[in-house]
Amino acid sequence: MPVLYVVATPIGNLEDITLRALRVLGEVQLIAAEDTRTARKLLNRYDIKTRLTSYFEHNKRMKMPVLLSMLEEQDIALISEAGTPGISDPGYELIKGAIEKGLQVVALPGCSAVTTAMAASGLPADQFVYIGFLPRKKGEKRRLLESMSTEPRTIICFESPYRIVDSLEAMLEKLGERNVAVCRELTKLHEEVFHGTLSEAVKHFQKPRGEFTIVIQGTGDIKKSLRKAKDESKRGV
Repeated sequence: MPVLYVVATPIGNLEDITLRALRVLGEVQLIAAEDTRTARKLLNRYDIKTRLTSYFEHNKRMKMPVLLSMLEEQDIALISEAGTPGISDPGYELIKGAIEKGLQVVALPGCSAVTTAMAASGLPADQFVYIGFLPRKKGEKRRLLESMSTEPRTIICFESPYRIVDSLEAMLEKLGERNVAVCRELTKLHEEVFHGTLSEAVKHFQKPRGEFTIVIQGTGDIKKSLRKAKDESKRGV
């Protein structure tokens, strides 16, 4: 039975690709890519000649039936612009469509900005909640953040450079002061991981560039830190 391979690709550094991913990209009959220009850079780097087709937000309604039909006869690899397909991109709908048609879906592990940022954050990673890209509209963004104000788990989200300052200010307003890791341009030449408080992050990122992944301390860790400080105070530490 033909397979839809969900292939994770680098989020910046082209060396962050698995041997299995390279083999699959070279063996399938077609690669459906969110951004064919980005895909060609990767394929050219590793001399992969597989045929490309675009599959992105604005052509997914037209392309999905075509790809699902082709999947009945040939293997297809799905790749996003960066990272793991299906995480905040239109790949999710193609994957869901293939499963609903009874087609085989095989996911290859690899890069994800979510887990990369989480690992670099220094915040608890045993449990976390991913809320995707923050809403563009200020009111919707603040309502979402307010709904997360008592979330005990670590919170992680994506943001663009055009809205990062407003988003950090909204976090401070709705979540209160807490620790945060703001990851910019992960794995790329100008990678930066800022560790500090939300108010410090607001001051630091006044002229931001690049794509951002934000990891925010949950209330569970805040309470744990307060209890630890209280216990140490009682012991005179």
